[in-house]
Amino acid sequence: MMSTIQALPAEVVHLITAGEVIDCLASVVRELVENSLDAGATRIVVSLWPQQWRVRVADNGCGMTQDDMHKAATAHSTSKIRHCADLWKITSLGFRGEALHSLTTLADLEILSRPRGGDCGWRVVYGYAGEAAYVEAAAIAPGTVVTVSNLFGNCSGRREALPTLAQQMKAVQATIQKTALCHPHVTWQVWQNDREWFTLSPAASIGQLLPQILHQVKEADLQELKLEIPNPQNSGLRTQDSELRIQDSGLRTQDSGLHLVIGLPDRCHRHRPDWLRVAVNGRMVKSSELEQTILSAFHRTLPRDRYPVCFLHLFISPEHINWNRNPAKTEIYLNQLSYWQEKITQAIEQALRINSTSIKDSVHTTRVSKLLKAAEEKSGYNVNRSIPSEEQKTHTETLSATSLQLKAVAQVNNTYIVVEHPGGLWLVEQHIAHERVLYEQLCDNWKILPIEPPVILYQLSSVQVSQLQHIGLDIEPFGEQLWAVRSVPALLQQRDDCADAILELSWGGDLQVAQVAVACRSAIRNGTPLSLQEMQTLLEQWQRTRNPRTCPHGRPIYLSLEESALARFFKRHWVIGKSHGI
Repeated sequence: MMSTIQALPAEVVHLITAGEVIDCLASVVRELVENSLDAGATRIVVSLWPQQWRVRVADNGCGMTQDDMHKAATAHSTSKIRHCADLWKITSLGFRGEALHSLTTLADLEILSRPRGGDCGWRVVYGYAGEAAYVEAAAIAPGTVVTVSNLFGNCSGRREALPTLAQQMKAVQATIQKTALCHPHVTWQVWQNDREWFTLSPAASIGQLLPQILHQVKEADLQELKLEIPNPQNSGLRTQDSELRIQDSGLRTQDSGLHLVIGLPDRCHRHRPDWLRVAVNGRMVKSSELEQTILSAFHRTLPRDRYPVCFLHLFISPEHINWNRNPAKTEIYLNQLSYWQEKITQAIEQALRINSTSIKDSVHTTRVSKLLKAAEEKSGYNVNRSIPSEEQKTHTETLSATSLQLKAVAQVNNTYIVVEHPGGLWLVEQHIAHERVLYEQLCDNWKILPIEPPVILYQLSSVQVSQLQHIGLDIEPFGEQLWAVRSVPALLQQRDDCADAILELSWGGDLQVAQVAVACRSAIRNGTPLSLQEMQTLLEQWQRTRNPRTCPHGRPIYLSLEESALARFFKRHWVIGKSHGI
């Protein structure tokens, strides 16, 4: 019998390999802009002609020499790794040397490039399999321009199987926006059919860039946090061989970092979990475990069926990442995943707290406030204002650096607490603020206490009885259609409406739902008059909670009236003489 196993021809191998890397217009853009970023580009221009299946990416990166351009599109050629040990210290976006070579087997490829400091640039047209077919000198500014034409021209079936061009362009836009979030310092210009499509301006932070992408979100709706994180010790997933490779490569272990941008839950949230974004070392990645960690950290801070806005960027020492356990570069594995999950949860809790550093526009507000006070003093107002001593100033600065100083001023309609703080005024809704306090106390210390006499309930179904037993209450038959509840949550023990509260708990839900219900029923009711001391105590308890911005149902707890907004409304910048027509 003749053998049926044969080696594939080279052209078939190239097409199969190319299909793993280049499968649509968005993947072409992704690979080319990653090369631009690895080249140190700060300005990238992407031009697309979808009907012609043509893409061009121009950048102001370091460029390539003529010799490098001859090798750039050959199989597995790259400047980013040299030895096996380099696989354990990958810091670049590209490293496998497949993208340009794959493009030569699926399209026509042309590159113009000039290195920084070079006398002239070069234009190279590549033939099949990446060989330089035509080379000539070219006038070009330092940087690189890559043009891909007639994509999938030799695979008409591939084109027909792809989504519509409109869907592909939407994917291109998403690819550029995801990449821009990881590199906010870069200027992006995107053209479609020789018309400008959209532009992303460089930003000092991700919080400033995000509103350019998510237009309904304002910078004031976001909270940004940067933290240094020590690397996990004694990683159980690191083998002895990999330890030797890391030592041989001379890699120095450095602390990792975390950059977090969240939408404040009292200001913005989403109908779908479509804005949970995770990036690692400059690349957006897929990680269901980390996404679930983010969702868990926001639990009981958002309204029902709403999801957070969150962008998480981890900067992790390469030795703690394995990029090579999955062919897709977006699929990675983190050593000691539980360690990173714990740090992410702590970071989100820190970002959700209310203190002097988390008040939006705090620096601007402080400056405006100082200017206004100085102007008032010079104009003769408040002439008896006492000037604080240096010791008092130091004490005040120390306090403001650690916590926000809240002062209860008054109560409105026996419902809202008027709160003064260094940046302006708040109205705090007393019931839901107290509800947040009680809920977190219950989560930390859920106590079921015996009561005597028992609470007698009438006509409970078997489902209701099971529910009360499920949350830990001691309940037993007490006669025909009567039930005796002999233990209750501690907060309900002294309440007159204890029976109604237990009946409410019997209608379903897990322990956490029960805790929310108990907190809601036990909290101070709206319409209850409070003394200034009682209001101050509530404010201090509320400020110490982990998630002080919303109640467990997701309702906002306070309304902010910042000093800068008050100054604008009352037009305190006006010169009094001019306002009188003098």
